[in-house]
Amino acid sequence: MAGPVFKQIAIIGVGLIGGSIARAALEKGAAGEVVLFDGNADALRRAAEIGFGRPAATIEDAVREAEAVFHCVPVGAMGATARASIGAMKAGAILTDVGSVKGTVARDFRSLERADIHVIPGHPIAGTEKSGPDAGFASLFEGRWCIITPEPAGSPDYVAATDRLAAFWTTLGSKVERMDAQRHDLVLAVTSHIPHLIAYNMVATAYDMEAITEGEVVKFSAAGFRDFTRIAASDPTMWRDVFLNNREAVLEVLGRFEDDLTALRKAIRNADGQKLFNTFTESRRIRREIIDAGQDTAAVNFGRDKDEKK
Repeated sequence: MAGPVFKQIAIIGVGLIGGSIARAALEKGAAGEVVLFDGNADALRRAAEIGFGRPAATIEDAVREAEAVFHCVPVGAMGATARASIGAMKAGAILTDVGSVKGTVARDFRSLERADIHVIPGHPIAGTEKSGPDAGFASLFEGRWCIITPEPAGSPDYVAATDRLAAFWTTLGSKVERMDAQRHDLVLAVTSHIPHLIAYNMVATAYDMEAITEGEVVKFSAAGFRDFTRIAASDPTMWRDVFLNNREAVLEVLGRFEDDLTALRKAIRNADGQKLFNTFTESRRIRREIIDAGQDTAAVNFGRDKDEKK
């Protein structure tokens, strides 16, 4: 059996994603040792209790011997944690992350003036609405895409480091795609960021409507609204930072969404059933393609824990 991809990795931020990376890396043999750091002492203590890895007293201690450093903090904090750790990283190590915005992270990481560090931003497209160390689990990345956004033309050492990082994610069960950072941000604006914005706004709208009481919203939540509330339960700090750091792509997609929504409003006002039918049919086709691609299941109540089903 081949050895681990990395002898030692460091994880900065031990919430859902960081904790899941730690657990998966150890269970699947992708890393020989995992060193942890989190600015929240309670979270760090809990992660160590769970068995995610060895806690470090400082961020510098966490990264000193790591061959790859994974920054698993909100996008708005990436620059600060990277600056705090970059000086202690050893030459040849990989600096990466898990944020769902890549353009600003890549720019911040590459401004740290360590030419001997391989900067390779990444984004595992996996997660739940839960957070904290106890939310982490080893199978989170199995069958899920992980996008990495390396420099388009790097040295042979950089290319080898990129291949090594890809091998790490593959060992965790991910399907790896390499993509330009700006392209990533536009794609994720469509597939993740705008859906979350809609979910947050829909829930807020429901609770702001004076004609409907909060009790009625809770009591009579049908599947559509219930799934909106599941998405809207995601970490507000993380999503605030996503929208602030991916403004251009989000605004571009939001403009298109507003145009399409206006067209649907017009169809409803004009009783244009054919327009509504065509739109719904096309959306249903895309849903089927997502299922056929293995990105979801057609099972009823997908995405809900068994003990939540009623």
